[in-house]
Amino acid sequence: MSLHEVPILLHRCGDCPIRHRAVCARCDTDELSTLEQIKYYRSYQAGQTVIWSGDKMDFVASVVTGIATLTQTMEDGRRQMVGLLLPSDFVGRPGRQTVAYDVTATTDLLMCCFRRKPFEEMMHRTPHVGQRLLEMTLDELDAAREWMLLLGRKTAREKIASLLAIIARRDAALKLRDSKGPMTFDLPLTREEMADYLGLTLETVSRQVSALKRDGVISLEGKRHVIVNDFARLLEEAGDDSDGGLPV
Repeated sequence: MSLHEVPILLHRCGDCPIRHRAVCARCDTDELSTLEQIKYYRSYQAGQTVIWSGDKMDFVASVVTGIATLTQTMEDGRRQMVGLLLPSDFVGRPGRQTVAYDVTATTDLLMCCFRRKPFEEMMHRTPHVGQRLLEMTLDELDAAREWMLLLGRKTAREKIASLLAIIARRDAALKLRDSKGPMTFDLPLTREEMADYLGLTLETVSRQVSALKRDGVISLEGKRHVIVNDFARLLEEAGDDSDGGLPV
């Protein structure tokens, strides 16, 4: 696996951009000091495989910057993207040595890593880490249930709007901004990747993105930079309302 490890001084835990959302979010000063001692960084280039399904994974990690995809391959070679890893998302499973999905960097990716065994030991000694990991796991379960609804019942337009809303809300949360007023973010997926993730054709994705732009729901600068002037309207297009429904 081709990668390079980044000097540990890149981020101190207290200054980390994902500190308020990552697995360490509930840690106190002493607990952060312990994490500082066992962490290291890994970076991956866009398109690079982080780990293959079935491989032994001797570390767990939080995504610091960048986006990765989770992909599953069937016996006949068909592949399906089954998840996105966004900044602050947790990678790996304490107590399990292998991974069930291919993890691939969609953009340049930086991960804050912990060797699996020391991290598991710390979970037993530090309730705050285990509590936060449980919260994140339950959030992921809610997101998976929402995604079942999206794939099974929503129209193509609603699917595109839902994905944009999820990314917009996560971006705002990471930057500690609310969803009032215009929201801007860079779309982390190509049209082809969006089609794969949403179970649509490339042509359908392109048509629906163009339609949302034409109807004033979103604005585009280039192919990736998205501006949402009215987030409530985007939620309406997604089939949800401003009181909830979409995971963050």
